[in-house]
Amino acid sequence: MSTDAFDIKTVLLAKHAQHVVLIHFPIALFATAVGLDFVWQWTKSEGMAAAAYFNFLLAAISSVPVVASGIGAWQWALEGQRLKGILMMHLVLGCTSAVLMWIVFWMHSQSRRHLAYTLPRFRLFVEALAVASVMVTGHVGGFLSGVNG
Repeated sequence: MSTDAFDIKTVLLAKHAQHVVLIHFPIALFATAVGLDFVWQWTKSEGMAAAAYFNFLLAAISSVPVVASGIGAWQWALEGQRLKGILMMHLVLGCTSAVLMWIVFWMHSQSRRHLAYTLPRFRLFVEALAVASVMVTGHVGGFLSGVNG
């Protein structure tokens, strides 16, 4: 395979590149949504609520191809190594992060669907927990990709 950064084969056929590229979308969307939701909690601005909701939606949706590409990277780039150590930790944390993103989105979608349903305050804790899970997952993933050593 060519080492030219602009070679189309290098971009599309790198064994783990898709996961490394895709992972940034749910991280950025979810972190932005949490920030907007915390601001909404303070200001009660409908614009903030709508922006947070759509960022949560896109973060949850974009987490699906990230999990799939992560499993693909494990199979192709790491040749299906036995799940243990950092690899196992990254898989468990990544799946946990994706599930937490979907739970947070579900809480917000219930609020928008039912006018009488108000967002529970504990959602902010769940959102903070999900952000922490995403951060630890990314940190551990950095060791697998070689960024962290």
